[in-house]
Amino acid sequence: MKLFTQLFVAVDQTTKTNDKVAAIVNYLQHADDRSKLYAIALLIGNRPKRPVRTSDLKFWAADISRIPYWLFEESYHIVGDLAEAIALMLPPHAPEKEHRLPDVIGQLAGLHGLSDDRKREIITTYWRDMDTDQRFVFTKLITGNFRIGVSRQLVIKALVIHLGIDEAAVAHRLMGKWLPAKETMTSLFAESKKGARDFQPYPFYLAYQLDSPPESLGDIGDWYIERKLDGIRGQIIVRNGQLFVWSRGEDLLTDKFPEFAPLRNLLPDGTVIDGEIIPWKDERPLSFQVMQTRIGRKSLSPKILQEAPLVMVCFDLLEWKGEDMRDTPMYYRRKLLETLLSSPGLRHVLLLSELMPFNHWGEVAVFRQHARDFHCEGVMLKRKGSTYGSGRRRGNWWKWKTNPLTVDGVLIYAQSGHGRRANLYTDYTFAVWGDDGTLVPFAKAYSGLTDKEIAELDRWIKHHTVERFGPVRSVPPHHVFEIAFEGIQASSRHKSGVALRFPRILRWRRDKSPESANTHADLLELIQSANA
Repeated sequence: MKLFTQLFVAVDQTTKTNDKVAAIVNYLQHADDRSKLYAIALLIGNRPKRPVRTSDLKFWAADISRIPYWLFEESYHIVGDLAEAIALMLPPHAPEKEHRLPDVIGQLAGLHGLSDDRKREIITTYWRDMDTDQRFVFTKLITGNFRIGVSRQLVIKALVIHLGIDEAAVAHRLMGKWLPAKETMTSLFAESKKGARDFQPYPFYLAYQLDSPPESLGDIGDWYIERKLDGIRGQIIVRNGQLFVWSRGEDLLTDKFPEFAPLRNLLPDGTVIDGEIIPWKDERPLSFQVMQTRIGRKSLSPKILQEAPLVMVCFDLLEWKGEDMRDTPMYYRRKLLETLLSSPGLRHVLLLSELMPFNHWGEVAVFRQHARDFHCEGVMLKRKGSTYGSGRRRGNWWKWKTNPLTVDGVLIYAQSGHGRRANLYTDYTFAVWGDDGTLVPFAKAYSGLTDKEIAELDRWIKHHTVERFGPVRSVPPHHVFEIAFEGIQASSRHKSGVALRFPRILRWRRDKSPESANTHADLLELIQSANA
């Protein structure tokens, strides 16, 4: 844990990419192979599940620290981060024993099913054996909220330096839900034998948001233009008679999508297709909320399968007859994909992404502006001669999304943030006016303001607090903000009866009074328009 904690601190104390890569390389050079595997898993986001309740952690830490629970709570709200609060408030100890990262992760996984007394004994022993920094990292692991300030791409760069192998190969080996307890550095990164890792998807190629006029891309004839659909980006894999369906978030969803089960026998062995998995009915896509509702169910009844049937809208062919096609031009991959999907037996679950026949960029701009009328979020622009990369790359694939929907809401609640914003109120709740003249909460947002605006609003909140509810403060209805979002749906899970997709603050409407904010009826009209 000591060496991994030193890595965490080194990464946390710099914003320079090269320094972060160097810190990871230094760790890999000094750690044993087992520890490397567990560290790599944590660095790319494979966090252990939370084995204990956070409320128990608070009580245990307060008890050991010999402070009243209310004082611990108040201190925690000021610090803003539970792991940091615990690490700071526990009495100082000289570390008595060094714990290896694999052993710590393994014992945390074994806590599930133990009595609360036994859990407390194990966790408090670790706290006693660790210094403040190690306690912080360890408690982060316990809460299931462990994050470190490096991207997957930086981890890949460090591994390329450490292992001396190709970047694309490293990125591919890290895909999928591999378990560090069941791998070795050799089994994970050595060239795999045929059939050894049939389940493994390829790294997804991601597009940047277009940030310049489309005319800057040159001749429109050099580009494929497709609708940008709102679903789950995924890969369908058929290898050695087995079917695997992966999401971009590296969740294996094969059992969640039984519609694709027949593909095991319909697609040729050694086929990997990239596309968007969406609910599709009556020749058109359904809303993303339909997908969310279906994924959240533990079992899928015939009724659900009938009401929300899924398809994959396919736009790339990554593997064909066992051969990696990613380095071939896109126009060649597209021709193979068209041939593959021409089979009548596939058309009920695999749809070929439609190419939009635009003659000039002005036509694309008009379509993008009215994209929601065509049941999409905008357009995808892909250079015909491009290879299939990994991660987010500029130049060959672009997404050009339509403008977001917006609503003016009134700030009514605020909560302090985390990390460097722990002492600032940065998480906000907004409301619109109900039919009876009361304010109805409809959205939470925490991004979109500048640091200067956050500091100004924070001062106002602290001087105008009406009530406190733990870490939350209520404030009088005074400030109006324009809230942007990608979609809106009716929802029985929210008091307002509506759910927004990706809400964020677009701007502070200092020119508007609270009375001029939108109404709940306006939200319902937006829902009707979206479903028209």
